[in-house]
Order: sequence, then structure tokens, then C-alpha cells
Amino acid sequence: MLTRARTLSAYLKTLQGFVLVALLSASLTVFIGVTLASSLLYENILVRQAEQTSETLARQSYSAMQQVMRQGWNREQMETFIEETRLAHEASGYRFTFYWGEGVAKRHGDIDQPEMDVVIRSALAAGGERVWRENGTVRRIMPLVSRAECLACEQYAEAGDVLGVIDIQHDLAPISREMRFNYLAMFIVAALMVLMLALGISKLFAERIEATLRQFRQRLAAVNSVADFRNLNLGDSDVGFQELNDAMQQVNALVGRLRNVAVDKDILEFEIRLLSKFIITSEVVRDWREFIKELLADINTIIQAHTLVTIFQVEDEGYELEVFWYREVAPETRATFEALLTQLLERKHEGQLACSILKVSHHTVVSAGENEALADLTPEDIRLQTKSLLLEAPKIGGIVGIGVQSDLAQDPIRHIVIDGILSTLLNLVGSVKAIYKYTQDLEFYATRDPLTNLHNQRIFKDMLTYEVGRATRHQDHFSLLMLDLDNFKTVNDRHGHAFGDQFLHAVADTLSHSIRPGDFLARYGGDEFTVILPQTEEEQAYSVALRIAGNLSSQVLTAPDGSTVRATTSIGIACYPHHAGNPHDLFLMADNMMYKAKRKGKNCVALPEQEEVAAVFKEVGEKNQMVLSALEEQRIVPYFQPIADVRSGEVNIHELLMRIQLDDRLVPAGEFIDIAESIGVIHKMDYQLIEKAFAQVREQGYEGMLFINLSPKSLIIGEFIGHIHQLAIDYDILPERIVFELTERETVSNLKLLEKFVLDLKMEGFNFAIDDFGSGYSSFRYLKQFPIDVIKIEGEFIRNMLNDEKYMAFVKSIVTLAQSLGVSTIAEYIEDEEVLAAVEALGIDFGQGYHLGRPGPHFVRRRQALLAAE
Repeated sequence: MLTRARTLSAYLKTLQGFVLVALLSASLTVFIGVTLASSLLYENILVRQAEQTSETLARQSYSAMQQVMRQGWNREQMETFIEETRLAHEASGYRFTFYWGEGVAKRHGDIDQPEMDVVIRSALAAGGERVWRENGTVRRIMPLVSRAECLACEQYAEAGDVLGVIDIQHDLAPISREMRFNYLAMFIVAALMVLMLALGISKLFAERIEATLRQFRQRLAAVNSVADFRNLNLGDSDVGFQELNDAMQQVNALVGRLRNVAVDKDILEFEIRLLSKFIITSEVVRDWREFIKELLADINTIIQAHTLVTIFQVEDEGYELEVFWYREVAPETRATFEALLTQLLERKHEGQLACSILKVSHHTVVSAGENEALADLTPEDIRLQTKSLLLEAPKIGGIVGIGVQSDLAQDPIRHIVIDGILSTLLNLVGSVKAIYKYTQDLEFYATRDPLTNLHNQRIFKDMLTYEVGRATRHQDHFSLLMLDLDNFKTVNDRHGHAFGDQFLHAVADTLSHSIRPGDFLARYGGDEFTVILPQTEEEQAYSVALRIAGNLSSQVLTAPDGSTVRATTSIGIACYPHHAGNPHDLFLMADNMMYKAKRKGKNCVALPEQEEVAAVFKEVGEKNQMVLSALEEQRIVPYFQPIADVRSGEVNIHELLMRIQLDDRLVPAGEFIDIAESIGVIHKMDYQLIEKAFAQVREQGYEGMLFINLSPKSLIIGEFIGHIHQLAIDYDILPERIVFELTERETVSNLKLLEKFVLDLKMEGFNFAIDDFGSGYSSFRYLKQFPIDVIKIEGEFIRNMLNDEKYMAFVKSIVTLAQSLGVSTIAEYIEDEEVLAAVEALGIDFGQGYHLGRPGPHFVRRRQALLAAE
């Protein structure tokens, strides 16, 4: 059954099937419509004829009855009249029924008659002739109304009384059934005739065009290549119908147009393979030269390409050239090619080669069975056959090019496709080379300080941990130097940040030349440096420190104003294992000694005495105890720094800060946050601080927003968000009034954890801000990845933007990006009116800094009140 259904469905989709169905559908629709209309019309005529006949019969019967009544009649005569009337019309299909009223029954006695229905009783009571159709039967009700001439024999009645009713019914159902049967028979006969006629017409129509279509299919089946397609001709096809012939002519015209844009399959397949190579993996980047060799071999499967070249600029030092030859070439061809590349670079620099060519490397791709050398190329051949693409990007600019055979111009359409493939290929090669260089830079700067090229803080901490482990295993010793430049802030403020950077670079060079090979030098941050001296005891470390201090003292730089600037440093020393047995304590000791050197008058070297070692750790223990006691005794105190609208001066935002009440002194967070994090109680201090702040919000009726700094440790506390949410409920504070801020530089290593944390915050209704935005390398990634509501621009940018164009450019870029994303901005470190005016001019929304208000124990409402209070 299913097979038959599929066969029928397939047939109906053919041209013959379509014509057949169309003819049958049209014919049957017309025939059914005509039959239905005529049937209804005929039935209507029958009904109307029955109505007229029944009326005539009723009146004839009534007249005949009156004639009998005039002569006077008895009951027997009445019944005889009724029976004769009924029998006279029985054969015609009309059924007569007589009903008599009460007056007649009184005169002639009870009369045996059918039971009266509502219609009969109504007619006897009110009179009036009626006719209607009911279930295929036409029924007429004729009342027998007494007249004056009737009163002679019907003395009981008065003129106008209804003596009886004649009920005439005519059943039309038999006639309708016979008529419909005849129509059905006629319909079946006609349908068979229409079917035979439709089959014949459809077959004739299909055969008329099938031959041409078969020829059309055969010609199309013979097309297996672009060459076959170009020889295809459909212009001599004659279907036999003008419209179809016109359509075939249009198809032939389309074929003609397609000939001009047809492209070989192998070219398209190569283009697809080339697109698949855009998935650039780490292996591709690492082995980029082998990748380019494979590309050059692939391109030679569709066109003859003799060379592929990459030229990239290495900073401002010069250019590196990598030339890949498909086959071996003569040295003269290589030299010619290098000369043309040099001319290309000269034109790029407008006739003056800004940088020299540092290195030229030639590579050869040798395919199996194709070891013959490439014919020598003249300079003119190279110019005609080389396609180049210039790539420009910050810090990396390059040129990639490919040399191909020039006979492609013979086929302009194929040339367009090949040209697109070559552009794609060059972009791919350029991208791989650029990513390779960027990857090298990222790997370098992941461990290096960009300004001084020294190792950075991250690597220093790893190396310090490694050195402790090494010294422990080998029962060895080593020393750690902690250096801080004296009065570096003065240098920055007096001569500008550009000279400050130059000053730090010179210091880094002096430090590098002051230590031994194998010693580990790092820039810890700002103007602080560290040196790990393996296998070095106190006396040797002290000697190295003095040498460093002396070399720095003799370093002289000329400032932009012509004055001379010297560098001095305070150096603290700590030795393993004499002063500490783990990296944390060893660094703590060296740091304390560095501050001891500063207290001695700067430009000094300090070694810990035995009693100082105990004092340092005692002080650390005391600070630990201070934090634990403050937590236990509820001495964590909330302070609030105002954040003002830079245009109106209104303060609807405050940042929550932490203090510890120690007797009559408030201890700032900088003196205990690191300790609280190291002993693992920072989240408990956050809970206590936030609860006290919420209580103060309710007490003072503060209705603005509250910014809360988060420690990275909070990210790993599973119940942190739920706890804060419950506090907000307890103190009737809407979550959208709370903004949690996390310092951007602290979140780099916790991206996955941070993403979950931020999404959980947003789910609870809290807002999220990034503090010190721009200070790290992931700022713009955060804007893309996280639903950030506010960014606080790095304070160093704001403080120095009026004196440094780079900082001003950073700030403008951040503000433009934030505005396009609908993110609010806050400028930190606003310390004077000039900076405030610049912040307002840049379109920054809010400001924070001592010029706008210092932290205090209470909420404030306007900036003016703050200035008056100060």
C-alpha cells in the first residue's frame, strides 16, 4: 500500500500527471457545480408546483363541499364525500385529511377523525390558510369557514365560524430520490468520459515536449567540467509551444552568461582547503615556516607559484626577510629578488630606508618528483609575476607577497578567482607571522617588565620560592636584596613621567651591570627592585649592596631643564636560612630592612641584627593579634569616601572603606589588609564591616549607592553573596544600591572564577564595578566578557593626564568605549580643580579624590559641604 502511494505521488509530480489532475479537477468542478445547481433548481420547482397544486385541490374540494352542503346533508353523506375525495387524489400523491370543529360534532355526533396537532387546532381556532415545507413534504392547511348560504343547514353556526380544516400533504421524497439517482448515474458516465478525455489530452501534451526535454537532459548530463559547460548549446530546442520555446531560449542565454563566470572545480576545492587552514593552532604558530611551505606546495597544485615572501619590521631596528622558494633557484635570482624587496621598502619609506635589513633567510620547498630548478627570473619577470600585500599594525608592520606565473591574464574570470585566493593566502600568511611575533612578545612580557625588560614581580616570587626549595634541599644559603629609590616621586613630579621612565631604565641598566652572572634581578613595582644572590652569605651580600649603591650614586642623568639628577637607593638585606626559613618571611625581613635603611637617612644599606629578627617577627605577630582582636571585639569601623557627580556636585555615591579602631587611633587598611589576607580572616572582616555600614545606612537614612571593595579571597567563599544578600534584606537595602568593585589587576588569574562570581552577583540584583581600570592587560576583555555596570579609571591616568599625552589618550579611549557600551565612569585621584575641570570636559560621569572629599564616618550629600568642612 505504501509503495502504491509513493508511485502515485511520483506520477502526480510528472508533467503528464499535472495536466491530468488539472483537467480532471477543472472538469469535475464545473460538472459538480452545474449538477448541484440544477438539482437544487429542480427541487425548488417541484416544491412550488406542489404548493400551487395543493392550493387548487383545496379550493376545489371546498367548493364541492359547499355544493353538497347547500342541498342539505347528513353524516353519512359527509363521510362519503370525504372518503371519495381522499380516494380520488390518493394516486396523485396528495393525502387529504379532514378535521371538523365542535359545532359539526354536536350536529352529527362524535366523528372518528385523526388526532389534531397544534397546527390544526390553531387553524380551527383562528382560521387562515397556511402552507409550509417540512422534511421533504409540502403541507397546506385550508380552514372551512361558514358563509351565509351555509347557515340554512348549519343553524348552530354563524357566518365566519370555522367548521373544519382540510389538511393536504404532498410527499416529494420519492421524486427527489429518483432525480438524484438519475443525476448520479449521469455524473458517473460523464466522469468516465472526462477521465478518458483528460488521459488522452495529458498524454498528447506530455509526448509533445518529452522528446525535447529528454534531449535537454542528455546535453546537461554530458557536462562534467567547465570546458564541457562552455560547449553547451540549447538554442536549437523546439518544444512545440511558443512559451516553452521562449523559456528554453532564456535558459540558453543564461548558460551563455554563466560561461563567463564559470570557475574550475579544482580552484574552488583549493579555496575551500585554504579556508580550512584559517584555523590557526598553536602548532601552526610555533612551526609557521613549515606551515608556509605546505601552503606554497598546495598553491602549486592549481597554479604555478614560484615564491612566497614575508617582510616584517622588528620594532624600529630593521626588517627581517623570509623568502620561500617552491624550487631551487640560482644565487643570482635570489640576489635580484632581495634587491627588488629593498626597493619596495624604500618606496614604503618615501625614498629613505628608515631601517636596515637585519636578516634575509631563504627556504626551498622540494616536492616529490619535482627536483628541477626554477628557471632564472629577470627583474621584469619578478615585477610582473609578484603580488604583494602591505600589512600595518601597532608595533608590527610587514609585507607578504607571492610570485605567480603571468599567463593567468589569458583567462580574466579565472584570474579574478585566483587573485582572491592569493589575497586570502597572503592574509593567512601575514596573520600567522603576526601571531607568531605577538606570541613571542606575550611570552616575553609575561615574565618581563615592559619598561626596563627586567624580570617582573610574578617571576620574582616564583624564583624566590624556587631558591628557598633549592637551598633547603642542598643545605645551602642565599641572600635577598630589597631596593627602593630615594626621592623618585620628586623626580617624576619635577621633570615629568617621560623622564621618570628614562630614569628607571637607566637604573635598571646600572643594576644589571652591578651584579654577577647568575644573580636574579627583578623590578618589583614602581621604583622598587629585588635581587636574589644564590650561594651568598651576609658579608658577600653586604658587599654587593654597597657596590650597587656606589654605582647608582655615580650615575648622572641630564633632565629636560638641563639640571643633573643622581640616583640613590635604600637597600635592605635578608639571608636564608639565618634570617627566615620561608619566602614570605624572608621577603618581609628584607622589606623591613629597606625601611630601616630609609630611616637611617636613605642611601644606606641595612642588615638585620639578631634582636631585630625577633623584633620584626614580633611586630608581625603583634599585627596579627591586632587584626584578630579587632575582629573578635567588633572594632572594625566603616568609613565612607564620597563620589560626586562632576557636573552638579551632588553626592549620591560613597565608597566603603575599612578602618580598625585602636585606642584613640584609626588604623588605615594599608597597614593590615595584607596581614588579614595572609591569616585568612579578610572575609570575616568584610562581613563585619558591611553589616556595620548597612546599619549606618539605615540609621542616617542614606538613599544613595554604596561601593564595596572586595578581596579576591571573597571569590572562593561560596556563601559570600548569599550572606550579603541576607544582610541587605535584614537592613531593608535594595541590592541595586550596592556596587561591588574588584581591582582589575587582582583578577587576571581568576577569570573563570570571577565570571561565575559576577554572574551570581547580577542574579541577586547587585551591581559590579572594575576598579583601577586600565592598570592591567585584561581591562577590555572584562568589558566584553562581564556585565560591568561601572568602571573606575586608573587614578594614575587621571593624575597625570594633563602633563602626559599618552595618559590623556588612555583616558579618552576608556571614556569613549564606556559611553558606547552604556557603562558609567568614575575618575579617581581628583586632587585639584584643574583636574576636575578636565574630567568634566572629557564627559566622565563621577569623580573621587581628596579635592572632592576625604573619607569620613558619615555620609554627605554635596561636594560644597565637603570643601567647607575641610
